[in-house]
Amino acid sequence: MLKSRTAIASMIIILVVLIDQAVKIWIKTHFYLGEDLQIFSWFHLYFIENNGMAFGMELGSKLALTLFRIVAVGFLIWYIIRIRALRSVPAGYIMCLAFVTAGAAGNIFDCVFYGLIFNNPMPPQVATIFPEAGGYAPLFLGKVVDMLYFPLFSFVWPDWIPFVGGQEFLFFQPIFNIADAAISCGIIALILFYHRYILGPKALAELPVRH
Repeated sequence: MLKSRTAIASMIIILVVLIDQAVKIWIKTHFYLGEDLQIFSWFHLYFIENNGMAFGMELGSKLALTLFRIVAVGFLIWYIIRIRALRSVPAGYIMCLAFVTAGAAGNIFDCVFYGLIFNNPMPPQVATIFPEAGGYAPLFLGKVVDMLYFPLFSFVWPDWIPFVGGQEFLFFQPIFNIADAAISCGIIALILFYHRYILGPKALAELPVRH
């Protein structure tokens, strides 16, 4: 059981990071910044970059955020290693943690290395990987690549509603990437199905064994 859990969690992390990076590198080298390719009315490939967290949120300085991510991923890996052999912990809980870890690691790669390995030309030129003149930012200060955009529906608020009356509401506005999706899906599944297991290794070891 230990080997199978470890293998599955490792496979999830590796596959999510590889797919995430492959898509980001393809977007970065084939789209100019701000380019919007409509696939369906409800799905676009829309290339943007951000300095912040999942879905383009901003929090504190760029360097501090990158270092926080690295510490968080290190903690998640340590936590998975500590609990993987506990029979009281379902495999699904470990898989959810693996998705969160993979997503965080994917965005860390952007922050740490993309500033070194890509340039950032003005649109409509696309970026070059390993440019002769060097990258656009130092180590740890790269930007996260986002491209998945799902404008599912929109409507205009009635004029009589305070503050937002007459304004258009669009769902879903955030532009994100595969790493963000992995983090979100993992966290949502943890909250819905495994919230009772969100404990420290010692507390988890004291839970009754699942049969």
